[in-house]
Amino acid sequence: MKKEALRIVFMGTPEFAVTILDKIFSDGYEVVGCVTVPDKPAGRGQKIHESAVKQYAVKNNLNVLQPEKLKSEDFIHELENLHADIFVVVAFRMLPKVVWNMPKMGTFNLHGSLLPDYRGAAPINWAVINGETETGVTTFFLNEEIDTGEIILQDRMTIGPNETAGEVHDRMMHLGANAVVRTLELLSSGSFITQPQETSESIKSAPKLFRENCRIDFTQEGIDVHNFIRGLSPYPAAWTEIIHSESGNVKTLKIFNTTCEKQDLQFTSHFQREGKRLFLSLKGSRLEIHELQVEGKRRMSAQDFLLGFPIEEWKIQNTSIN
Repeated sequence: MKKEALRIVFMGTPEFAVTILDKIFSDGYEVVGCVTVPDKPAGRGQKIHESAVKQYAVKNNLNVLQPEKLKSEDFIHELENLHADIFVVVAFRMLPKVVWNMPKMGTFNLHGSLLPDYRGAAPINWAVINGETETGVTTFFLNEEIDTGEIILQDRMTIGPNETAGEVHDRMMHLGANAVVRTLELLSSGSFITQPQETSESIKSAPKLFRENCRIDFTQEGIDVHNFIRGLSPYPAAWTEIIHSESGNVKTLKIFNTTCEKQDLQFTSHFQREGKRLFLSLKGSRLEIHELQVEGKRRMSAQDFLLGFPIEEWKIQNTSIN
């Protein structure tokens, strides 16, 4: 089948998905529908927020579907009337079988890891947190279980020792866009062989991130603390609590950017100021903090932070996760 004849329904929500949608659309494929989340109020003013995918689709005169329920008869009927050959899913909700089983060529998903490792909601974050030096993207056909379908193709990319999850995310968008287009080329040609995913207890997972599992455990090795911080930067952000030595006042401190130098040290809860630089001694390493945010203030560089905050009067309150 020629790519001009391939009818595609795209399903996604955030900016990451927009990069892939734009690549598909710009390469001349026919996108007959874009499925995304319903509009909802957000922010202090509770203004109606449209997803990044919807904004792109409207700008490019693409058909938009925003179902409240993916099993609703009206939505299923709308999808069927699009007569799509294939569904492409990027950063969207879990689909029921009645949806992903609909197109004759199937439904494939782009996942931000080298499956089967890092199945789950936060694959980029956990790869960085675990100190991986390589990650990648995988396209695979959907089935009943999350992130377990047969693999169509994979592309690899490196992770730098100080690279944050946000930086990996931004590079991965472009890698993923190319992988999706190559997948469409393979499927439209009919000349491809899928590979089943292995099952093993050693497979690494990527569970959803919550505030509770973003608290820094300073009793870990210094390199692990460094990886944890960059794996949660810029969002949802690694955090700790600091306490004032005299008043007992407690504030939340988020840390976004660090570097780590191996040294024979043990953890101390007091910060060290050296001129315009900010350090912490950790087990086996010295951590330099480059960007941070104290409760009630904006995110800023350590240099700007030290200009107006008496860090000598504060120390880390808790050294481990409760």
